[in-house]
This record gives sequence, C-alpha cells and structure tokens, in this order.
Amino acid sequence: MKAKVSVINTSAQTFINDADRSLDVAGISQCFDSNQQTLLKVNISWQHYYPACSTTPWQLEGAIKSLRGHGFNDLLSVHNGTVVVDPVEGARNNKHVNVEDKCKVPNIFLDFPSTKWIIYKPKNKLLALDKIFPEGIYIPEVLIGKNILHLPTAKTHVFTTITGAMKNAFGGLLNHRRHWTHSVIHETLVDLLAIQKEIHTGVFAMIDSSLAGDGPGPRAMNWHEKNLIISGSDQVAVDAVMAKIMGFDPMSIKFINLAHNQGLGCGDIREIEILGEDIVETNWHFKSSQDTFASWGQKLIYWGPLKKFEKFLLRTPIVLWAYWASNLYHNQYWLRFIGSRRVKAAMKTQWGKLFDQY
Repeated sequence: MKAKVSVINTSAQTFINDADRSLDVAGISQCFDSNQQTLLKVNISWQHYYPACSTTPWQLEGAIKSLRGHGFNDLLSVHNGTVVVDPVEGARNNKHVNVEDKCKVPNIFLDFPSTKWIIYKPKNKLLALDKIFPEGIYIPEVLIGKNILHLPTAKTHVFTTITGAMKNAFGGLLNHRRHWTHSVIHETLVDLLAIQKEIHTGVFAMIDSSLAGDGPGPRAMNWHEKNLIISGSDQVAVDAVMAKIMGFDPMSIKFINLAHNQGLGCGDIREIEILGEDIVETNWHFKSSQDTFASWGQKLIYWGPLKKFEKFLLRTPIVLWAYWASNLYHNQYWLRFIGSRRVKAAMKTQWGKLFDQY
C-alpha cells in the first residue's frame, strides 16, 4: 500500500478547517489509538517569534480542534528545551501557552527536572545512537505508549537540508546532550524514527507552511508566504513531499534516503500517494547551503579540520563557549540588525495579522 500524504492549500481565514481536512484526508483516525493519550509535539527553535521558525499558534489550535473532532480528547502539549533556547519563554513568545490555555490543554517541558528520563533499549539495530551514548539512550518516560502528532514548520536547516517531521523528534526524545549527535545527525534522525515506531501507539505529522523558511535555518532564514499544510503518518514520506515542494530531490537528502532503505517509510516521491493539491510542477527553489557564522564554526568541528577536538570542545564544560557564541550571534546581532526587519514585514501579511489575534 502506498504511503499517503495530504497537501492542502490554506489561508489565515480557513486554516482551522483546513487543518482538520488535512488530518482527516491523511488518515489520522486510522493511525491513532483512541484509548491512548495523544501528545502534541510542539517545535520551538527559538525563544523569540520569527516567521517559519517554530510551531504557529494556529497550527497548534487547528491540531487540537481536529483531534478532538476525531475523538481524541486526552491531549498533552509537549515542549522540548535546547541548550541555547529557553522553552518557557519560547512557548510564551510564540503564543503556544495562549492556545493551550484557550483550549484547556495541559503542557509539559521535557528538559525540566520534573521529567523522568529512563534508559531505553531499542529492539532493533541502530545506526549511531548506541555508539554516541554507549552507557544507554535516555528518553522521557512520559512519551512511551502514547500517540504523537508532530507540529513542525516548513523550513531548511544548515545541517540536514530540511527540517520537518523526522527532525521534530530530535528535541523531544533526546536530552540536553543531543548536540553530541550533530556529527552523525542524519543517522540519528533515522534511529529516532525507529525508536518512535517502537514506543508510540501512532506517529503522525502536520507541517505548517503558511510561512516557510529557506536559507540558514532553523533561525536566520528568509520567510516566504506559501499557504500549505502537509500531513501524514509516514514521517519519511511527509518529509519527502516537503523536500520535493521546496525544490530538493528527496532521496538525495541523507536521512530520507537512509530511512527509506531501512524500511522505516517511503522517501521515493513516485511511490507516495499525494492527496489534495497537485505538486508535480511545484518548486519553491529553496536553498539551504548558506551558513551563518555560528553554523560555519560548528561544521568545522563536526566535519572539518577541528573534528579531532570535537569531544573537548563540545563534551566538556568548555562547551559553554558554544552556547554563548550562538546566543550572542543570533539574539544580540542577527535578530536585532537583520531579523527584526523581516519580522516587521511578516506582520503585515495575513499570517502576521492572525498572529496578533492570539
């Protein structure tokens, strides 16, 4: 049976209904177990609001209302933290908490001490994680035995070309040492998908590309108004469709190719049933090859001449220099002198006006 991915055109006025149609067409009722709690995995790539960077409030609200309409009433909104992003501030600035309060959905932040992390022993052979963490792979106990709906936005990424359904698990399943895996990030995403298939009662994704981002994502991007929702239960296929729409050859992206060959999903666009919009001629001509100063430095460590110093630079207390450098560049320089103008322009679009309403 072919993997099914829905691609639905949308607008600020119709997004909530379009999100419901997108999930329904892609088969949400057949994917999830109605007897289990359903997790909404929110994406926070920056504690500041920036177009296409993090889960949008309308995306979260649309998912909540659609799930309830399909009989999934036990919901939990799940936020991750990162070593350079404050998740609580991010949930507030991106108006996720406004939606959670409005819809009466509880939330958790996985990096807080109150979260119980346990060692998980995967049933199948992994590509990288067992080598990066030979002492054991820690995952949040709260995620086990639940449905999960991933809520990424459509954007490019300096390390993985695109970041969508599969990458959205990176911030939830792995703890504060997840940056140890960046040198094998493609293999890591494949391992995380394999683990998700073992621990969840259903995995689904709904990608919001109302405003999509290209360039050196996930933060310092150019935004583009694209007005699409992409949904499906096959995480590989969802990412492949998003990649194709962006203008990339899906099977040339390493994590999609690896996952396809591992039998974890379908990355071949010819074998995917696309429901809704005709995307045959669609090509956004997105680019992901650009680097920021911060990502350029990281690549020198992960894959360049500084590789031999990786453990010293990123796995000892000296790693604090990397956090400081990233925050200084993105928060104090880029957002202030470049990003703020782009945010101001985005607020004049239909989506910016909708953001204000939350």
